[in-house]
Amino acid sequence: MIKRVVLGISGGVDSAVAALLLKTRGYDVQGVFMRNWDIADEKGHCRSNEDLKDASYVCDKLNIPLHQVNFVKEYWNEVFSHLIKDYENGGTPNPDILCNKNVKFKHFFKYARDCLKADAIATGHYARTSFGSYLENYRPNANVRLLQAQDIRKDQTFFLSQLQQQALRRTMFPLGDLMKWEVKHIAAEHGLERIALKPESMGICFIGSRNFQDFIKEYIEDKPGKFIDIDTGQVVGEHQGIHQWTLGQRSRVHGLPEPYFICQKNVEENVIYLAQGTKHPALYSSLFSTHIPHWISLEPPELKNGSILHCYFKFQHTNNVVSCEVCRSKTGLVVKLKLPKRALTPGQYAVFYRGDECLGSARIINIGASEFSLNYLRRGMRNTCNSDNECNANSELSLNKGS
Repeated sequence: MIKRVVLGISGGVDSAVAALLLKTRGYDVQGVFMRNWDIADEKGHCRSNEDLKDASYVCDKLNIPLHQVNFVKEYWNEVFSHLIKDYENGGTPNPDILCNKNVKFKHFFKYARDCLKADAIATGHYARTSFGSYLENYRPNANVRLLQAQDIRKDQTFFLSQLQQQALRRTMFPLGDLMKWEVKHIAAEHGLERIALKPESMGICFIGSRNFQDFIKEYIEDKPGKFIDIDTGQVVGEHQGIHQWTLGQRSRVHGLPEPYFICQKNVEENVIYLAQGTKHPALYSSLFSTHIPHWISLEPPELKNGSILHCYFKFQHTNNVVSCEVCRSKTGLVVKLKLPKRALTPGQYAVFYRGDECLGSARIINIGASEFSLNYLRRGMRNTCNSDNECNANSELSLNKGS
C-alpha cells in the first residue's frame, strides 16, 4: 500500500497543485526541491534561489515538509557536459530529455526511495501511465505504459521518452487528467494565486534571458568560418562557430534581399550552408537514422519480427506528429516519414507514438538526402533519360535504393 509520496517541488503552479491533490487524497507528502544549476546569470541572479523561495511558500501553505537536495554535480556530468560535446560536434542536444532521464527519474528517484523511504514519487508533468494517475492500477511485475496527457497541448511525454521502468512504475502524475486552465483554477481556489500568476519558465533553464550565442561562447571557443549559399555555392558571410547555430535557424547575414536559414553544417570544413527562404527544400527531409532506441515498455513486436513498424513521430515538443515507417539497422533505426519535416537535426530525439502511447525514443545521428538534393537528382535523371517511361523507372529505382 502506498502511503508516503515524495514530490519534486519546483516553485511553479504545476508541482504546487500536484502537491495539493496528493495532500487532499491523504498521502504523506514530502516535498523535495532539486538544485541542478547554481551559476548566476549575466545580471548576477541565480534563478534557483527564487524558485526555492516559491517552493518554500507552497510547502508552508500546504503544511508539508520541504527537503533540499543538490544535484549540481550530477547535472553537470550527465547532462551539461554532453550538451557541450554535442554542440562542438555540430549537433543540437535536448537537455530536458537528458535531465529527466539522468537526474529527476534516476538520482531523485533513488534519493526519494533510499533517504526519504518513499513508496512512490510524483511530479507536476502533464502525462499519464497505464497504472493510473495515483498508481491505482499498480501491478509489481507488470510493465507500465507511458500515455499522453488529457491536455494534449501541454502533454510532456516527449520529455519523458527515455524513462526506465524502475522509476516509471513508481511514479504518480496527478495532473495527467487535468487541463492547464483547471490546474490554475485549483491553485487560485486554494489560496495559491501568487503561484498561479507566476510566469511559466520558457527555454533552457540555465541560459536565462541571455542570447544563446553569448551563453555558449563561455564554454566553447569561437571558430570563425564561412556561410555559403547552397544554391549558388557563393560565400555570403562569416560565422563565429558551428556550435552557435542549429538547423532551421535564421542566420544573421546582413545586406541580403531575403532571409537565409541554416540548412546544413560541414564540421570538418567549418562551413555552414544557407538556404534562402524558410520553405526552401534544402530544409526538408523525410529519411534519417538513429542510435539504439529506448522502448519504454516493450520493443514493438513488428521490429522483433524483422518487419516494419508503422507509428507516429515527432522530434520537437511543439511539433505535430507525422506518420512514419521504422525498421531496425545494425546500429539503431532507420525512419522514413510520410511527409518531409523541416530541420531534422542530429542530436535531437526521435520520439515515437502509437495512439496515445509514447513508445520511446532514439537519438538522431544522420539525416538523409534533403528535398533539395532529391529534386536535383530527379532533374538530372530527366535530362539523361531517353523517354518518360525510362526516366520514371530509373528515378523510382534510384530513390528506392536511397531509402
